Amino acid sequence: MTDWTAAPWLAGAALALILLVLLRRPLARLWRLALRSTAGLAVLAALSRFGPLMGITLGVNWVNALVLGILGIPGFGLLLMMQWLLAA
Repeated sequence: MTDWTAAPWLAGAALALILLVLLRRPLARLWRLALRSTAGLAVLAALSRFGPLMGITLGVNWVNALVLGILGIPGFGLLLMMQWLLAA
């Protein structure tokens, strides 16, 4: 006589393993974007502290951090230009 109580757990573990193998690259890209956006948020936080001394003020929010995470340094220039255009 066999005990089938472990079968759903084994099937769920096998399905999770298959999904992780299939989604390895998209998950890696998503993880890298999250790390870069977090770094962008840290840059924005430091800029909010010392930026007014240089005349640069950008909002510290996740949209700006995501722009910095995706575009990097050109994204910083884009944010500054957008601020300049919207202020005029």
